[in-house]
Amino acid sequence: MIPLAEFDAVCQRAARLAGQVLLDWAGRFQIREKGPADLVTEADLASQEVIRETLLGAFPGHGFLAEENLSIASQDDDYRWIVDPLDGTTNYVHGIPQYSVSIALEQSGKLLVGTVYDPVADECFSAVAGGGAWLGQKRLHVSGQQALSHAVVAMSFPPGARRDTPEVLECLEVLEHAQSMRRFGSSALNLCYLAAGRFDAYWSGSTRIWDIAAGVLLVQEAGGLVTDRHGDPFAIDPPHFIAAATPQLHAELAKLLRRH
Repeated sequence: MIPLAEFDAVCQRAARLAGQVLLDWAGRFQIREKGPADLVTEADLASQEVIRETLLGAFPGHGFLAEENLSIASQDDDYRWIVDPLDGTTNYVHGIPQYSVSIALEQSGKLLVGTVYDPVADECFSAVAGGGAWLGQKRLHVSGQQALSHAVVAMSFPPGARRDTPEVLECLEVLEHAQSMRRFGSSALNLCYLAAGRFDAYWSGSTRIWDIAAGVLLVQEAGGLVTDRHGDPFAIDPPHFIAAATPQLHAELAKLLRRH
């Protein structure tokens, strides 16, 4: 059996290589639309290919699921890599320095390792199941915040959200109760910041599995609580969730969201 540390090392290497690709491509790519207000670039595809080559070069029997229409079935004990080669594409296209590479390994629905790499800040967040969450050599812990009135809360909108979109209505509800709210445009970084104690909570009903697989493991290994929208154990598909630093804060946020 391959130790998780070996998976983790290859995962981090792939994320860093992909991050360098994104930096190299910045400012010299062509843009096309995947959908309304949803962009993809050559950089996404180049990043994804470097990740695929690195991961499947090391573990050729593993499955591979990535955002840019690439799915390879597992031939080896149901291992599957879940990849977002560029989380925060709109930020990237507009030169806003909040974007990341997100890579996770799961086996039969259980998250084993995860890495989120921010190439601009050169911050590599990583987690191994049962081994904690880390930023480089620093172990991460959630903030411990218990009250929504003192919490910095992150959230996500789907592309092209309208005023009556559930996420917008939920945002207005939470806005009246939280200390402050943030929308980064990168779900992976939202979860990393929660794991690092920079944010106190984050919820979304519009993310995809590749956006948040690595980040969820980071939050869990940093001591945070992640459930589905009904308070049941988190499942990676569909990845609609509420994450918070403490059970008390999670319960307060979930109560507000249930109104919608």
